[in-house]
Amino acid sequence: MKVCVVGSGYVGLVAGTCFAESGNDVICVDVDKDKIDGLKRGVIPIYEPGLKEMVLRNCEEGRLNFTTDLDLAVKESLVCFIAVGTPPGADGSADLQYVLSVARSIGRAMESFKIIVDKSTVPVGTADKVRAAVNEELAKRGTHIEFDVVSNPEFLKEGAAIDDFMKPDRVVIGTDNVRTAEIMKELYSAFMRKSNRLLVMDIRSAEMTKYAANAMLATRITFMNQIANLCETMGADVMAVREGIGSDSRIGYDFLFPGVGYGGSCFPKDVKALVKTADECSYDFVLLKAVETANERQKAILSDKILRRLGSAGDKPLAGKRFAIWGLSFKPRTDDMRDAPSLTIINRLLEMGASVHAHDPEAMNEAKKHFGDRISYSVNKYDLMRGADALVIITEWNEYRNPDFDRIKELLINPIVFDGRNLYHPARMKEAGFEYLPIGRNGNVVCEMN
Repeated sequence: MKVCVVGSGYVGLVAGTCFAESGNDVICVDVDKDKIDGLKRGVIPIYEPGLKEMVLRNCEEGRLNFTTDLDLAVKESLVCFIAVGTPPGADGSADLQYVLSVARSIGRAMESFKIIVDKSTVPVGTADKVRAAVNEELAKRGTHIEFDVVSNPEFLKEGAAIDDFMKPDRVVIGTDNVRTAEIMKELYSAFMRKSNRLLVMDIRSAEMTKYAANAMLATRITFMNQIANLCETMGADVMAVREGIGSDSRIGYDFLFPGVGYGGSCFPKDVKALVKTADECSYDFVLLKAVETANERQKAILSDKILRRLGSAGDKPLAGKRFAIWGLSFKPRTDDMRDAPSLTIINRLLEMGASVHAHDPEAMNEAKKHFGDRISYSVNKYDLMRGADALVIITEWNEYRNPDFDRIKELLINPIVFDGRNLYHPARMKEAGFEYLPIGRNGNVVCEMN
């Protein structure tokens, strides 16, 4: 099948490459000429395990091409995916200007029947706006060309996007057109060989499904973080509590890891957008507003711990203190720092007068865009500890899980570890001679029950 994907960012590049991998002829389009030129040379603009190899293979075999010529891509394709960004506006709503701009461009370029697919994360009702934008352009041309609009939300986890696309939990297709549904089923058939996980529903339900899924996952994360905070206050161990509730088949273990809050390209933006959508319908989505507030507070938990343990009086309570940071990306296996907890934590440390030396396997170039030379960077995860007052762990990269504790203890001024991801067992750290301050499992009873 001939496919074009407009937008060569995270979603568009992964989708286009995976469609090519399954035998389709794919053209990826982007307005950024430098990005397209780089992709033609094999330069991948994002870090995603396995993506570079797959891009290079499909380019070499002629199934995957890159261009800035949207008109040409539309003319040569049956299915046109819109996969451009929908950044949050000042009021939290999803900004649809790029989606609708692409829709109008498709309307100006199309010469035959097209299936226009919303792959971007968009609020309920966007398909209607896309349809109206295309019809408006066709009317300006004085022509009538049949087309259909489909909602096909993405459910990719950064760091596991290739597997998520090639072996999906489910594929959601929003359309009321039987012929279009069959074409979309054919396009996704290569990913449905073991079991049919393709769900066809009306367009608005498909649009809502994406937001509902991310809102639920964000709520689970936030709930567990709140339980962790209460555990720490009451002297309970949150990891034991996680075992206790996760073993309930109705609950399960996924997205119940306590930490310093969620970030990334999806959860923060989608929670805000769904709250805004509810407000526009005069519905007070109290639960999600609480999730959003609690998550922002959670990002300050680790810096609060640091302040309580190492701070002094004055406007700059951490002046003269130096901290070694492990982890900058919002999660492991990605270089994405959008709404990453590290941004809040490091900025707070800097505001309190501390100096920061950071390491991340993939996100240091991205971090330089946010912090510049306000912090120092090290390509070696141990070098930055020499002379540091404490180690602060923000992202749970695998290479941090079994470090050389003797070496860490030797390098740090104080054998103190502030762990925002609960990577180690407190007993192990105590035995190794560390003062260990994780999230929700200190065992220090602050609140005595009456």
